[in-house]
Amino acid sequence: MENLFELNEALDTATFYGVNNQNIQCLKNQFPAVRIVARGYHLKASGSEKEIIRFANGLKLCEDFCVRTGMLTEKHILSLLHGEKTEESVQDNLILHGVNGRAIVARSENQQRLVDAYEENDLLFATGPAGSGKTYTAIALAVRALKNREVKRIILSRPAVEAGEKLGFLPGDMKEKIDPYLQPLYDALQDMLPPQKLAEYMERGVIQIAPLAFMRGRTLADAVVILDEAQNTTIPQIKMFMTRMGVHSKMIITGDLTQIDLPSSQKSGLKDALDRLSNIKGIANIAFTRQDIVRHPLVSRIVNAYAGTNPSEVTTSEK
Repeated sequence: MENLFELNEALDTATFYGVNNQNIQCLKNQFPAVRIVARGYHLKASGSEKEIIRFANGLKLCEDFCVRTGMLTEKHILSLLHGEKTEESVQDNLILHGVNGRAIVARSENQQRLVDAYEENDLLFATGPAGSGKTYTAIALAVRALKNREVKRIILSRPAVEAGEKLGFLPGDMKEKIDPYLQPLYDALQDMLPPQKLAEYMERGVIQIAPLAFMRGRTLADAVVILDEAQNTTIPQIKMFMTRMGVHSKMIITGDLTQIDLPSSQKSGLKDALDRLSNIKGIANIAFTRQDIVRHPLVSRIVNAYAGTNPSEVTTSEK
């Protein structure tokens, strides 16, 4: 009997196979009656029906563990196949494991509220001060959904609002002009996906990062779609963005209403949307506060200073 197994495309094959294919060799040692040939995302297994079923079950355990944690060693394989506990840390606030098995967790009460609200709502607003982790948490939820095959793609967008330099006067082609606006999104993704896998996803369009203007006319289905820095959208822009939602999609809109860079004559689209959509079922609004700031401790003091609070009066939870 011969079976062809296709690995989860969210898997990093270098991690799954191990250095010099040591993980595959470990699987071969555990299933000596099965002939295993592995290449890329495909494994071919030959043997008796009984042994192929055993191998398929063991392979699935290893595959799921590697996708979930971003790591796999011979020790993990042996523990999984023999029903023992692995070294994987179990945390109630775990969102996913990032690069090198790093645990990406909800680090504040409102980050956890965003994680919980994601399960019950298709459109979410996450508003609050710089450093509160709203965008990072949103991207973590999107990567988790992609890894779990709940969606087929991730689409990340920001309005390219000019603050200081004029976009047209920046050097380079269009991609080089807009990349600086989108760098924070790249930074988060690099924490959660191995470089080779991230590059592959972006090349294939599984992960797309684009300015808001590029969203017009599209229908975004089977995706997690994130709009960052939404306080700098106009009312027509945010309406256009929200009406791009297709079937089997979720949208997360993040922004900080204290950092609006629009001309004073224009109302923020984010503020307008929050006012209009506050009581619609299926839409959630998580309001982050200064207590959620998880960057350097000085960030809390800086935010408080600009909010009119004496930095020496920062609460214990902000330090």
